[in-house]
Amino acid sequence: MDLLPTEVPQIARKHGFRSLKPLNLSMDDVLEEKPVGVDYGRLDNGLSYYVRSNSKPRMRAALALAIKVGSVMEEEDERGVAHIVEHLAFSATDKYTNHDIVKFLESIGAEFGACQNASTSADETIYELLVPVDKPELLSQAISILAEFSSEVRVSGTDLEKERGAVLEEYRGSRNADGRMQDAHWVLMMEGSKYAERLPIGLEKVIRTVSPEIVKRFYQKWYHLHNMAVVAVGDFSDTQSVVKLIKMHFEQKIPSSVPPSITDYPVPSHEEPRFSCFVESEVGGCAVMVSCKMPLGELKTVKDYRNTLAELMFHCALNQRYYKISRRKDPPYFSCSSTADAFVRPIKAYMMSASCKEKGTVDALESMLMEIARVRLHGFSEREISTVRALMMSEIESAYLERDQMQSTSLRDEYLQHFLRDEPVIGIEFETKLQKTILPQISAAEVSRLAENFRTSCSCVIKTVEPQPLATIDDLKSVVLKVNNLEEERKISPWDDEHIPEEIVNTLPDPGVVVQQSEFPDIGVSELLLSNGMRVCYKCTDFLDDQVLFTGFTYGGLSELPENEYISCSMSSTIAGEIGIFGYKPSILMDMLAGKRAEVGTKVGAYMRTFSADCSPSDIETALQLVYQLFTTKVVPGEEEVKIVMEMSKEAIRAQERDPYTAFANRVRELNYGNSYFFRPIRTGDLQKVDPRRSCEYFSSCFKDPSTFSVVIVGNLDPSVALPLILQYLGGIPKPSEQIINSNRDDLKGLPFTFPATIIREVVHSPMVESQCSVQIAFPVELNNESMVCVILFSVCGLKIDVLCSLYNKLFLLFYWHWEKIKMEEVHFVGFLSKLLETKIMQVLRFKHGQIYSVSVSVFLGGNKPSRTGDVRGDISVNFSCDPDSSWKLVELVLDEIVRLQEEGPSDQDVSTILEIEQRAHENGLQENYYWLDRILRSYQSRAYLGDISASFKVQDEGRTKVRESLRPSTAQMALQRVLPFPCRKQYSVVILMPQNSHLKMLQSFFRSATNRYVSDAKVSALNEAVPGSVKSVFKAWEQRLDSSGGKLESNDGDPELLLFIPFTSDVKIKSISVVGGADGTSPSKMRAFINRDGIDFSDAQSIPPIQEWDLGENLQGVLEYQTRYSRFQSVGNLTLHFPESFGAETTQIYYIGLKGEATQLKRDVVATIVYEVMPNPSDHKTPADVSGGLSQVE
Repeated sequence: MDLLPTEVPQIARKHGFRSLKPLNLSMDDVLEEKPVGVDYGRLDNGLSYYVRSNSKPRMRAALALAIKVGSVMEEEDERGVAHIVEHLAFSATDKYTNHDIVKFLESIGAEFGACQNASTSADETIYELLVPVDKPELLSQAISILAEFSSEVRVSGTDLEKERGAVLEEYRGSRNADGRMQDAHWVLMMEGSKYAERLPIGLEKVIRTVSPEIVKRFYQKWYHLHNMAVVAVGDFSDTQSVVKLIKMHFEQKIPSSVPPSITDYPVPSHEEPRFSCFVESEVGGCAVMVSCKMPLGELKTVKDYRNTLAELMFHCALNQRYYKISRRKDPPYFSCSSTADAFVRPIKAYMMSASCKEKGTVDALESMLMEIARVRLHGFSEREISTVRALMMSEIESAYLERDQMQSTSLRDEYLQHFLRDEPVIGIEFETKLQKTILPQISAAEVSRLAENFRTSCSCVIKTVEPQPLATIDDLKSVVLKVNNLEEERKISPWDDEHIPEEIVNTLPDPGVVVQQSEFPDIGVSELLLSNGMRVCYKCTDFLDDQVLFTGFTYGGLSELPENEYISCSMSSTIAGEIGIFGYKPSILMDMLAGKRAEVGTKVGAYMRTFSADCSPSDIETALQLVYQLFTTKVVPGEEEVKIVMEMSKEAIRAQERDPYTAFANRVRELNYGNSYFFRPIRTGDLQKVDPRRSCEYFSSCFKDPSTFSVVIVGNLDPSVALPLILQYLGGIPKPSEQIINSNRDDLKGLPFTFPATIIREVVHSPMVESQCSVQIAFPVELNNESMVCVILFSVCGLKIDVLCSLYNKLFLLFYWHWEKIKMEEVHFVGFLSKLLETKIMQVLRFKHGQIYSVSVSVFLGGNKPSRTGDVRGDISVNFSCDPDSSWKLVELVLDEIVRLQEEGPSDQDVSTILEIEQRAHENGLQENYYWLDRILRSYQSRAYLGDISASFKVQDEGRTKVRESLRPSTAQMALQRVLPFPCRKQYSVVILMPQNSHLKMLQSFFRSATNRYVSDAKVSALNEAVPGSVKSVFKAWEQRLDSSGGKLESNDGDPELLLFIPFTSDVKIKSISVVGGADGTSPSKMRAFINRDGIDFSDAQSIPPIQEWDLGENLQGVLEYQTRYSRFQSVGNLTLHFPESFGAETTQIYYIGLKGEATQLKRDVVATIVYEVMPNPSDHKTPADVSGGLSQVE
């Protein structure tokens, strides 16, 4: 038997995949249990470890700590705690506090999110790091952090309170349409098991109220070294030194208890199918899901491995059929796919899912089940299985060829699955031989038999998803019965295969010739100018043995079109793609390309047209043939294809109209970029204006003239093989006799991009099932040519500005290169600044205030046409989601932080961190083909490009280097002032997505006259008010908060201190407090809260610790709210607010106080609660007790 993997000699490696011999083995042979290619062991304290040396990426290590514990181990009062622990680990440990772990890792270039992250599932928790190891101490520090996670996570009340907000925001983000559907499907699949009640995100109630003691109890019980493994894969000189580091940081940890047993929770099987008709008003489209559960079998023997391969072949063959059905006349669905997935530790599932038109779910289900029944009756054909076998053989060949170039993160994931799921790691060399041996032996009959696992009697769950109730459970049951009867009666016909042509290009074109060749050794690039005018640039790399990438581009796009043609032409790629842009229908081309790794795609944008390809070096001829076909095919609209596209487009538009985030994105685009036809969303009515003939004509014209295209090729290219093919298929593209589309970058029509000149603050109200909130804050960016040229001339010549301006035209060409270098530097500055802003805003909103889950800062610099002389215009935007009630407060915090950075600058550590993150990303990129492809393309597309790619590349590189060398706190501060409006509050836009009618309503403490049976004047009071009883005036309707005509609460002159006592008629829960103060320094600057304390005076307020205190802002516009530590404000009978000082004035003035939260039934007789809404929602007023509420902005 040939089961043990052996070292492959170098000569065999070079000889390649096709020389590998089949193995001599038995189906009962047992696969190697010990993972191959890794130092694997277990410490005396129970910790497992895996260490492997791998050099991709260079000088990096992928680390992980895995724990065989997830949400299924939680008790009822712990639902969500496994996930909370994961968050707390990055927040504070015995050694690190206040997210110092995050800060340290970012300081060495490991960006939060991308290079330091964690995940919690039902069965496991995994912490992952990707860190540099070019300094000896870095690896040791990173492993020490994993050691801290394993047993030293700090679970204090303060830590927990700071992290609740981030967890709650992650929870809120999961409560969108997709999240609700996934949760409902999970519960349906897991019904009867503990898994059904243990979604990893947990319960909102537990997240809000769980105590530190409960969290600590879970952590100390389950985070046992016996249930853990450390994985380290990286560019190590030797693995034993890494093993020693793991032992150094973990070996001294002695578990204080016996390892807890990991209970297996079974998922019951059921013969009768379960049905569900799920109605989701925000759903992105109608869908059908069919899932069949089965036990998760072991993967121990060759027979087990063979079964796994047959399973993959089954789903691949079935997906091929589903795709072809979706492209037939009147298809039952737009798309359909099948897969197998290990859901949880005890089970896996076969799953089919389809998207379909509205009112089409029943027909879609029938087609899905009918195809499975057809396979059971007639099986797959030998040709179908041959196609699938070729696809899988191509995939394993690619993996084998790149076996020495695997990413460390991929190898790390293999070892994680070995530890968590007992999946064997047998090594790619041996696995390749295994597949080459087994795949030819698997017959069509063997694959077809797996359709038995998709019977509706096999623990089957059938579910439809629609925006309104159309399909019924009886409908679904009728479909199942109908298909079963047809199958029993054998009235389902066999599958009818289409004819598949042999060759992509039927007649070979006459090859072109090279009319000019240039070499640029400094960047390793060769450039060819072909006889048809096409420019081809190629760079040979050895990053991946089985990858060649190329992109061709030319200028001229949708901006050139008149408005009356825009809609038709903007859909040209979609319509042409369905018909077939390479001369064949997509369903036929799919079979023609079986076993080949060659993909080509196209894009038609505002200013540019591109085609891109990803292929194996052995299939580069196929990829180039597809490009030739792209340029020589005249796409002609077919009635059926156009009908399918229009139906799909209509459903997509309807789905977007249901989606709150689409309405938000549309409004953002309209406000920030102008309300022109180019930025306007397409509506269903617009589809009637689409002319399919014009769409196809336009698409064909976009890829017709090779003389305007530049093509960049990067990858494992053998020029002696590739150049003849390039001349044959790219050089052989015929050049038209006249220009078809304007491709002069300097003559293109610009888009009507107009950023608002004034401050815009707007709320987009959208109907929502559950409250979601998204915020975008945008600032205009304009890198102006004239101002930059003047700066250059001033710095070069030392002349006065007015003299320089008069010499501008004469000296323009002389200083063109200086100008472009400065502009490139400015662009690089914008990139660095965006990362600086993202990092600092994350620190403020998440790590300091605990109010968000994540934030992104994005840059758009495409507001002008790509001419060499125009300004660079666009915007920088800050994006995050949050609690709707906190949105305006967080906006103010973001603006405050940006202003602070503009006025004070970042710290040295801030700048160092950003430089380190950028440098590490750059180092990783230099080892990737995509990165080099992008850099070379940007050099061609740079304004500095005048025919010399090397010079343009150098301008880009020098710009980055100069910015890095000059970036200090002072230069970053000046750049923030120069690139953004200064101060940033001078010009910006804020758009916030809010629920149209929040199901949370405003709780107002409200004063009424003495005759009202709920309120007594004497019970609401204030100490040190200048006018007795004036405290009554501050409790009023939300929309009247800025109305000063009703009076104000003011302290006595010379003494700004105020103390308010507010009793309630019922126990209340307070979420937030809003205070609108006076101008000229009279607003209160601090607020301290006490609950359920009667008779507090100023002396008590100064000596008793408050339950919470806040530093306030001058909230003159009434947009700020201050979040409470909600768990502490749960049963509030009375509230005392202490305002110790103002913003420097002699008195304190307050015009409005609003309290937000929930109230129970009336119990006391002091202050009544009322509800404020912009528009009433009848569903909010079902019972008198329903008084929970939220604050809305006026629409």
